[in-house]
Amino acid sequence: MTPEHPAPAVSLRCLTKRFPARTRDGAAASQVVAVDRATLDVAPGECLGLLGPNGAGKTTTILLLSTLLAPTEGTALVEGYDVRLQPQTVRRRIGVLLAGDRAVYRRLTGRENLLYFAELYGIPGAEARARAAALLELVGLAERADDLAGRYSSGMCVRLALARTVLHNPSVLLLDEPTLGLDPHGARLVRELILSLRREGKTVLLATHDMAEAEGLCDRVAVIDRGRLLAVDSPARLKAAVHGAEGRSVTLEDVFFALTRRQQ
Repeated sequence: MTPEHPAPAVSLRCLTKRFPARTRDGAAASQVVAVDRATLDVAPGECLGLLGPNGAGKTTTILLLSTLLAPTEGTALVEGYDVRLQPQTVRRRIGVLLAGDRAVYRRLTGRENLLYFAELYGIPGAEARARAAALLELVGLAERADDLAGRYSSGMCVRLALARTVLHNPSVLLLDEPTLGLDPHGARLVRELILSLRREGKTVLLATHDMAEAEGLCDRVAVIDRGRLLAVDSPARLKAAVHGAEGRSVTLEDVFFALTRRQQ
């Protein structure tokens, strides 16, 4: 790859994940295809949205890239490293926030939570304290850093979890519906944090079913339904591709329904 065309930060080639299925009486049934031959490249520093309804395959794709699930077929590379063959190397390069992740230790303060995870990452003490302080400032928790996390609101817990996600300075972020269940104010703060991380040059893969969120945060959007990628392009180009859109405002929701109708 040349400097003008760097290697993808994330690369999928015919990535497929099937799960065994059984009927109510326990008999074997056809396998469930959660991700169906997905092929996709994400450029360094790009924010790419995985847009689709619940059950579309977004979370499974994130789990495959995070090495928490093994592909059935195909390959997935993170900065050139294979998630199946080089999982430890991949894990050092990624930060993962799964849907509904509020996994903070409630009996520790916000600062203590980050210092605990810094020790797990092997970050030396002075550096860990400096990183924790900087991240608590970034996520707007500096004034509450020494309060117990058990006293935090849901939105504050998500912001702390996001700080934990980037604590080891990963270059690729895998975010699975990070604003799920938050009130509008909390969701806005998390989106602002994602924009801030993008300005630092992080590559972001953002799974969402929120049309406005995808349009506001993402350079490109991959529309996914029933495990299949239906289209990948910028929000503006996707909207422009909807036939019959002249004279009216087009949303990404219009795009999604137009694309899914074509698959039926």
